[in-house]
Amino acid sequence: MKIRGVMPFRPLPAALAGFAILSISTAVAAPRKPAAPTKAAGSAASATPGPSDWRTPDPQDVLVIDTNKGRIFVEMAPQVAPQTVERIRALVRQHFYDGQTFFRVIEDFMDQTGDPKNNGTGGSSLPNVGPEFTFRRGADAPFTVVDHLDGQEAGLLGSAPVISQPIALAAMMADNRVNAYGTFCPGVAGMARAGTPDSGNSQFFLMRGTETKLDHDYTPWGRVIGGQDVVRAIKVGEPPEAPVDHMDTVRLLSDLPPSSRPHVRVIDAASPWFAAYVARVRADKGDGFTVCDLELPSDIK
Repeated sequence: MKIRGVMPFRPLPAALAGFAILSISTAVAAPRKPAAPTKAAGSAASATPGPSDWRTPDPQDVLVIDTNKGRIFVEMAPQVAPQTVERIRALVRQHFYDGQTFFRVIEDFMDQTGDPKNNGTGGSSLPNVGPEFTFRRGADAPFTVVDHLDGQEAGLLGSAPVISQPIALAAMMADNRVNAYGTFCPGVAGMARAGTPDSGNSQFFLMRGTETKLDHDYTPWGRVIGGQDVVRAIKVGEPPEAPVDHMDTVRLLSDLPPSSRPHVRVIDAASPWFAAYVARVRADKGDGFTVCDLELPSDIK
């Protein structure tokens, strides 16, 4: 099972043609391409956040992925993709992902895993999950706007980067909500699928870089909040040369024994620290600024 979407740019060997990235939807314009990182963006995060600048994620929404390269923490986004998040939780509690490899890894793009066959053609025994490319956002959603572009709002819903219709339009909608979608910034977790939108099952990928052409074509269901350096350290290849990097175990933070459960907190996107950080990054990037330029510091002990 390979993700489908950028094949015109990265051809694959015929042996890996199971679940592949195929054509990209062009119905929705992608956000502006982010500029390259600069030192100023890093200095923006140098100020020390205060106690009120942090939030503690729901431990049922945090995946702890132990790999041979280190530990990755992913905060799932049930408001963005509730069915997909529930599927990931169910498979994690079956220990389904333990021992599976990162069988397809592309530099500056993504790490793909979640196949029990470890070759891109397998899945779980559970039924497929339908697409959750968009969702309905209400005024009660914890959404922090960081940019406006083409009549849309870009920001963070929890830790997930999201593009949305302006919330002011909600008053004109029967359900008092507006359309929104997750965008594929670095660290975003997405659901792999085959040629049809309803073919997601168990395979997923973690973004090494930005690829907004995947928006509206794949389901984003979370974001790495700790261990992005591990994501980028996974061995590259289609498939990688042996020995292939792998996941030792995948657990929900809530299911770890209290004695060995890490304490996880992440910067609150609604905090004064984050607002100042956004202002500094925006000033540095100028017209090239996008939500994908923003990092979300975490504190994991």
